[in-house]
Amino acid sequence: MPLSILINGSRGRMGHALADAAKEMGVTIGGAVDLGDDIAAGLAHSDVVVDFSSHQATRSVLELAVANHRAVVLGTTGHAAEEKKQLLALAAHVPCVWAGNFSVGVNLLFALTRRAANVLGSDYDAEVVEMHHRFKKDAPSGTAARLLEIILEERNLTASALRHGREGIVGERTPTEVGIHALRGGDVVGDHTVLFAALGERIELTHKASDRGIFARGALRAAQWVVHQKPGVYDMQDVLGLK
Repeated sequence: MPLSILINGSRGRMGHALADAAKEMGVTIGGAVDLGDDIAAGLAHSDVVVDFSSHQATRSVLELAVANHRAVVLGTTGHAAEEKKQLLALAAHVPCVWAGNFSVGVNLLFALTRRAANVLGSDYDAEVVEMHHRFKKDAPSGTAARLLEIILEERNLTASALRHGREGIVGERTPTEVGIHALRGGDVVGDHTVLFAALGERIELTHKASDRGIFARGALRAAQWVVHQKPGVYDMQDVLGLK
C-alpha cells in the first residue's frame, strides 16, 4: 500500500509544495489541516504526520502522534533551547525525523561543513550567512542554526561564541567567535554560505535553493524512511546515510 501522510500546515507554502510532491512520488494524502483544525481526525487515515506549520503547534502535534502511535516528520524551526529539549524528549517516543532543512544538497552541506570545521583550525575564522524571503518570521533559519551547531561541536565551543551580526566598535575578531548574519528580502527561497577565512585564503561552501519542491521531496523521502524505524529522533543525515 502507498504511504499515507497527514499534512499539518497544508495552506502554507510548504503545504502546497508537499501536496504537489506527493502526486509525483505516489504518496497518498490522508488528511490536510492547518492551525486551528482538528489534527486528530486526519490521523486515522495517515501513517505519518508531516508538520511544517508553526513552532507553536509542535507540542500538540507530537502529543497526538505519541497518543496515536504515528511517525512524525517535523520541519518547524524557531523553538527556544529549553523548549526544544523538552520536545525532543517527547518526540523520542515515536519514530521522528526532525530537521531544519530537508534538501539533499543542504544535508551534504552539513556533512562538508563538519569535515571542514574539523580539518581547519582556529586560524580559519568561521562565519555563516543566510538569506530568505521577506515573509520568514524567525532568524537565523533552522538550517543556519544547524550549521552553527556543527561548527561549535567540531571546535568544542559553546553558544556564547556566537556573534549575531556586529555593530559599533566591537574590537578585533577573536579566534573563538563564530559569526551569524541573517538577510531578508524579496522571494528568496533559501541561500546559505559557510565561510572559513584565514590569512591568505578563504573557503566558501554555498547552497542556494530556487524551488521549494526540493524540501517537500526530501520531507516525503524522510516520511517513507521513518515508518520503518524504531522510536527515536532522527535527522536527514540518518535518512540519507551520511553519518
